Amino acid sequence: MSAIRFLPRGARRVAYELRGSGPPLVAPAWWVSHLELDWQHPGVRQFWEGVAEDFTLVRYDRLGAGMSDRAVHEADLTLEAEVEVVRALLDELGFDRVSLLGGSSGSCTAVAFAAAYPERVQRLVLYGSYPQGDVLTPPGVADAIVTAVGAHWGLGSRVLSDIFLGGADAAEHARFAQVQRESASAETAAALLRLVYSLDVRARLPLIRVPTTVVHRRDDRAVPYQLGRAVAAAIDGAEFMPLQGDSHFPWIGDIDSVIRACRRALAPQPLPAHKVDGPVLLSGREREVLDWVARGLGDREIAEQLRLSPHTVHRHVANIRRKLGSPSRTAAVAEAARLGLL
Repeated sequence: MSAIRFLPRGARRVAYELRGSGPPLVAPAWWVSHLELDWQHPGVRQFWEGVAEDFTLVRYDRLGAGMSDRAVHEADLTLEAEVEVVRALLDELGFDRVSLLGGSSGSCTAVAFAAAYPERVQRLVLYGSYPQGDVLTPPGVADAIVTAVGAHWGLGSRVLSDIFLGGADAAEHARFAQVQRESASAETAAALLRLVYSLDVRARLPLIRVPTTVVHRRDDRAVPYQLGRAVAAAIDGAEFMPLQGDSHFPWIGDIDSVIRACRRALAPQPLPAHKVDGPVLLSGREREVLDWVARGLGDREIAEQLRLSPHTVHRHVANIRRKLGSPSRTAAVAEAARLGLL
């Protein structure tokens, strides 16, 4: 488990975490999540580790859920509030531009952020996305589901499990229901689910001006396939990538196919190598960090050796890779060796 950090939001705090190193990849929060409990799921780890290889992955729990403060206010339950959390998080971390991977309701946040702050978005990848929440279910069904969640969280979580997981086995259904109940109270889960069904980004989709890929499973039980297609059709130049499967969650079913689709969409281009006169590219501290990277140590282990914070080490590694024009830690070590810096 990576260290959990907290973003102040007035008197409350949003829990977030960073994993890996490289260009930043931010995942706007889904309906409810729990940074600690979610990561214990093998499929979740496989998905995010596969997608975010050579990236700095940023995930967070929205207010009211997971490891964030559990108090949620009416003002939090808007798309504008969701966008503001992403903006504040990027400012906190000093990220000028990021790639966004928005899944499910998080896709609406990603779309709204990219429309509002195009200069801060490198690439946009949407999975299981939809343009408007009021068409996710037949009329009246959404109200019934929200009512069931609020009135009896045990029953409600099982109803949602049937919707989201498709043909997953009984153990997976049971685990999902339990984690959802531990991630938010019944009242908060119902309020956030109501938000999911009320989101509408139709007017923002034509405003997207960044490279966009929409990934969607053909038989997604929670968000119908045609809604993902509608999202892609409304964004100029967007690529639509249909996949087989019926589970709404990318970490259930054929995980590898979703990883490949997302990796292809993100496809970070190698950074241009810096041409310099003379052998000195790196600062003394950066050379120290590079030496430990070459020995195979991770950020936290290097931090312990040099008595620095893991975040500081992470930034040093990012600077080293940028200066050496290298897309990964391994490539940076190889380039440093070629230049005689090791």
